[in-house]
Formats: sequence, structure tokens, C-alpha cells
Amino acid sequence: MRVMPAPKKKRELDLSEFPPGTITEYTTLVCLACIFDIFTKQLGLAARTAFSEIKRHTPTIKELTNRNAMRPYFDSDEKSPHCPYCGSAKRWLARFDTYCVEGGKPTDAPRRALMKKLPKTSDQFVVIEKKSDSRAVFFEWLDTLGRSLDLEDESWLIDATRMYLERREPKANWDEVFEGLRAVRRSSRLAEGWERDGDRLFLAPNLYSEALLIQYLVSRSHAHGGLTTDGRLTLMDLIRRLRYYGYLDHIGITEHEPGEVFEKLIDHLASSVSTASGSDRPRVSTASGSDRPGVKQQAKKSSKPRKGKALTPEPEEIISEPVKLHYIIDRRDFLDKVKSVYASYAA
Repeated sequence: MRVMPAPKKKRELDLSEFPPGTITEYTTLVCLACIFDIFTKQLGLAARTAFSEIKRHTPTIKELTNRNAMRPYFDSDEKSPHCPYCGSAKRWLARFDTYCVEGGKPTDAPRRALMKKLPKTSDQFVVIEKKSDSRAVFFEWLDTLGRSLDLEDESWLIDATRMYLERREPKANWDEVFEGLRAVRRSSRLAEGWERDGDRLFLAPNLYSEALLIQYLVSRSHAHGGLTTDGRLTLMDLIRRLRYYGYLDHIGITEHEPGEVFEKLIDHLASSVSTASGSDRPRVSTASGSDRPGVKQQAKKSSKPRKGKALTPEPEEIISEPVKLHYIIDRRDFLDKVKSVYASYAA
């Protein structure tokens, strides 16, 4: 299974109305020679019966997205691939293109519009829905991001920052912002947002901290520590830096144990870029069960003097939001190839 972020170039399906980072494309090859041999030789079916059964076949989501494809599915970047199992040439191979669309307010309208345009005959397209959550979706996006970047080229730091900002603020014109950009820096003047000065992009401390965390997560398994625009950082280095930048206080993380801090950072970041709510603010739940935006707010001052110890604030827990994933499976190449392969068997 070959995974890639949906590119912006022209393609068979027009995905230009979707916010960046909300679609993941999977391409999987299947050997029809292997499948026909199973039906005709092992099961003893006539070629016509085998054809009728095979053309109704739609792989499972796991088969289409598994990183380690199993027979009769496989992956190949070759222009003229051959089946790794039986050696069959390209004309015996079919392709499934799968588009995973994250459900939510930003994608619901363009997804419905796309579905209306798809052909309805012969099950050329099949849609399968799957329940997930913002944390799982975030890690899948992060993994796809890491696979699309060349970590040997330091320009990936800017690319990763851009892809994160595109996902976080999809309405901004990031093409214009990143045109000719050479560096991303933390601003000591901005309280929020960003601004460009020459060939440098300045991010407010909280936004810069999140970009730093994304860079760390992408590169931490590539080498010791994680490479960021602040240099190579260990987890302890990263936490100290985020605390110094005021980011941990900003999102209400008071823990000091690195593992706990890291888990809360992940949960917050996953919720902040989730498409489920259509908002870039996570929801938090308190011990009393109330919900409010996941941004630390200044407490109102009481007019009455307090006696004794101040009350400990209720702990906040960021809720991983449910996300529905819509897998649009393009079966057109598969159906065309099944017909041609059947013609060879029936001849």
C-alpha cells in the first residue's frame, strides 16, 4: 500500500475543494492472475462463474491501507510492475485507488458534492465508513506526513510547518505565505497568529511551539532525539523549551513527569487540528462534567475575601473527539482489467 497526501495537481477526482491535509490517498495493486487461478484451478469454477464472483469483489479497508500488503495485493512504484507472487505482467494487474476523507464541518459539504458527481453504475465507486477518533486520525496524518518528507533535506522543517499550518488554518492562503520562504522563527512581539517579514515567517510563541512539536514528532524516530528549527532536541529538551515559551501554561499542563506531559501535549494537539468540530479549539471536560473551549481562561476575581487555602482548580481533560472516516474506493481500473483477464481465460 502506497500512502501519499492528496496532491494539488489535476487528477481524475477533483479534490480541490477539500481543506489541505483532510484527505489521504492509498494506491494498492492486485494480481488478477492469482485470483483467477484460485477460483478456476483450486476451487474448480468455470471462468464465467469466476468472473461473476471476482467483479463483485471489494477489498476491506485493512487490505487497502495495510502497510504490509498480502497476496494477492502488493505495492510497486515501477512503471511496468510485475506480480511478486506469480510474475504476471502489468496487463494482469489492477489498481485500487482509495481516498480517505476525514468527516467534519470543513469536509462535509465538498464530500457530498463529490459524491453527487461520481458515477453510480456498476459499483465503479464504493464508499465505506469507519468510526475513529481525533487522536488516531492525528497519528495517521502524522505518519503520512513523515513518509512524504525527505528528512535528509533540512527544507523538510519548513514543509512540515506549512502542512501543519494548512491543516490548522485551512482558509489562509499558505501558497502565498510560503512562496520563497527561507526560515520560520518564533516572534517575541506577536501574541497570536503570524506575520511574514522578507523571507522569514514569524509565528506567535504558542503557534511556534506547536510547529516545533510537529517537527519533533515527525523526526524523533529518524535519529536520536528530534530535529526542529530550534536544533535537535530530546524529549526533556522539548518540554523545557515549551515550558519556557509559556505553551504548557497556555494549554493548562501543570504536570512535570515527562511521560504525562507528552501524552497531554499529544491529546491537545490532536484535538486542536481535528476536523470533527470544525474548530481549532479542543473541548475540555472538567470533573463537574461541564464543557468549554480548551484554552486557559483568567479566573474572575471575587469581591469577597477568601479564607484559608485557595481552592484547587478542577482538573481538565481533553476529550478525544469521535471522527468518521469516509473511504471512497475507485474500482474502475479493477473492473476494466477483470473484463480483459476474463477474455483471456475464456478464449
